[in-house]
Amino acid sequence: MDERLRFVARLLEGEKMAPLCAEFGISRKTGYKIYDRYKDCGVGAFSDRTRRPHRQANRLPAPVEATIVRLKREYPGWGAPKIRVHAVLDRHSLVKHRRRRRARAMGTELSRPTTPNALWCADYKGEFMLGNRRYCYPLTITDFASRYLLTCEALSTTQETFAFTVFERTFKEFGLPQVIRTDNGVPFASAHAIYGLSKLAVWWLRLGLQIERIKPGHPEQNGRHERMHLTLKKEATKPAAANVLQQQARFDAFIEQYNQERPHQALGMQVPGDVYARSPRVYRGLDDLTYPFHDQTITVTHCGRLCFKGRKVNLSHVFAGQNVGVTQVGERIWLVTFMHYDLGYFDDETCRLEPIENPFGPKVLPMSPE
Repeated sequence: MDERLRFVARLLEGEKMAPLCAEFGISRKTGYKIYDRYKDCGVGAFSDRTRRPHRQANRLPAPVEATIVRLKREYPGWGAPKIRVHAVLDRHSLVKHRRRRRARAMGTELSRPTTPNALWCADYKGEFMLGNRRYCYPLTITDFASRYLLTCEALSTTQETFAFTVFERTFKEFGLPQVIRTDNGVPFASAHAIYGLSKLAVWWLRLGLQIERIKPGHPEQNGRHERMHLTLKKEATKPAAANVLQQQARFDAFIEQYNQERPHQALGMQVPGDVYARSPRVYRGLDDLTYPFHDQTITVTHCGRLCFKGRKVNLSHVFAGQNVGVTQVGERIWLVTFMHYDLGYFDDETCRLEPIENPFGPKVLPMSPE
C-alpha cells in the first residue's frame, strides 16, 4: 500500500507515467490502473481487493436458502431432489454422509480339476537380483492337473503391460484355459478398483475365462504352483545369471527339463509332458461387445466413467475402453452390466454407482423365463 501511495503522489506532483512505471518496475497498464482506481475510490483503493467472485452460479438467495433449511428441519424425512438443494442442506449439516468401507479381498471358491487346461495357476516368483544389479521378476504359469510349466518369463517389473504380452503369447501357444487362479496382488487384481478387478482380469473375462483367487496370506491354496517355485529357485536362480537374457536362457532350459525329464510322484512318476495336451479352445483375440437387449450401450471413458445423458457416472478405470450395457429397471434406476455380469445400479439424479454384492452371480435380467 505504501508503494502505491508513493507512486500516485509522484504522479500528482507532475512526473510522467512512463519513466515512473519503469522506475517502479511495473507496466504502464498497471500504472494507469492504480491511478484510475485512486481517482475513483481515493486512498482506500490502495488496499488489496478480495478475489472472491461477485456472483456464485450455484448460490441461492439467502431467503430461499433459509426456506429450504426450515422445510428440512420441519420435515426431516424429506430428501434433496436437486443438487443445489443438496448443497444447501450439506452446508447446514443436514445431510448424513455414509462412510464408504474399503473392500477387502476375501478370495473365492477353489476348484480341483483333474483334466488339463481346466485350471491354470499364475504368479510371480519372488524377485531376485541379477549379476548386473537389476531385479528380475519371473512370471510363471502352470497347468493345475498336469503340473506342466507353460511359461517362465524373466521380467524387470510386475507392470500389467508386460503381463498382457506374456499371457497373450501363452494363449497363442497353448490355447485358453477354463479358469485362472492367482493371488490378490497386482497385476492380477487391484485393491482400489470395483470388486478388486484389474485390467488384466477384465481382459480374461472378455476371453471367457473364469477367475479364482486365493485368500490373502494363504499361499498354500496355490500350493502346487508354490512347490514348483521352490524347485525353480534351487535349480535356475542360484546363483543368478549376469543379465536378464542369460537368466531367461536358464529358465528356458529349466522348463524343458521340468516338463520332459523330471518325473512327478503325484503323476505316477510320469513327466508333465506325458500328461498335458494343448487346449482345444483357440485364442482368437476379442470380439466386439454388444448389448442388443439393453436400453443403451456405452463405452467407458479413459478415466473410467460413463457419459450418460450429459452426466458422468464413475465406474472404474479398469473398464476403460470397454462397452457396458445400461438398462432401466425402475423409476430413474439403471443397471450397469459388463458382458453377463451385473456390476451395480445408479439413479439418473445423483449418477452415483452402487455396486451389487455379487457381480458374478445369476443375471438380474435373464434372457428367457427359464
